[in-house]
Amino acid sequence: MLDISLLQIEHWVSAFLFPFFRIASFLMAMPMIGTQLVPARIRMGLAMGITAVLVPVLPAPPVADGLTLHTYVLIAQQILIGAALGFALHIMFEIFAVGGQLIANQMGLGFASMTDPVNGVSVVVLGQFYLMLTMLLFLAMNGHLVMLNVITQSFDIIPVTMINFAAIKFMDIALAGTWMFSGALLMALPAVTSLLVINLSFGIMTKAAPQLNIFAIGFPFTMVMGLLITWISLSGFLGQFELIADHALGVIAQLIEVSDG
Repeated sequence: MLDISLLQIEHWVSAFLFPFFRIASFLMAMPMIGTQLVPARIRMGLAMGITAVLVPVLPAPPVADGLTLHTYVLIAQQILIGAALGFALHIMFEIFAVGGQLIANQMGLGFASMTDPVNGVSVVVLGQFYLMLTMLLFLAMNGHLVMLNVITQSFDIIPVTMINFAAIKFMDIALAGTWMFSGALLMALPAVTSLLVINLSFGIMTKAAPQLNIFAIGFPFTMVMGLLITWISLSGFLGQFELIADHALGVIAQLIEVSDG
């Protein structure tokens, strides 16, 4: 018979429970894995598997002293850290969705929307195309492995034993929203500028020849030119994705950087 005390059982449960909350909340908030396409049971099983692999190499967490206030605070901190890291990665993917929305509105395809199976909302076709392309590039460049490395390193930067909500920079998460819109604008700027020149040209033609039916000519021409510009811009999509991904990883690293104060 094994002689296992209650203190040992509490230590084993604590060693698994606290990292599990951080990893599970991270997987629930990150793109692809934390979407409606992946059932909750699979995400929960994946979180348990990753936690079981990481627990032996993580610093020893504190022993949970029952359901005390200290235990609840530790659990809340783990959930906030994991959700913040996953949400910061989610913002990177939304840059391309917003950029596709801007281009589609300029070329006259703003009405052509479809239901996004990932988020369950209506997204323009061009934004959905950019979003799918971003996910494929992210997986092809082993981005999911990089994020698993990030969540692993977070236990060394912010150990479970440390209760410090100031270590999570919530203001940087809020400012990441401005970065999302600026990044989307920079991505869509060449196509939007080209389509704006085309629309201005049709405006001048309408002023010079009022009898010209601009709606019968301008709308199809703008749509065709928009698709052509989008096709040409795909050659530089990989470079844009690498720049945005590098910046996103820097933002994620700053979120869990412990301040000197």
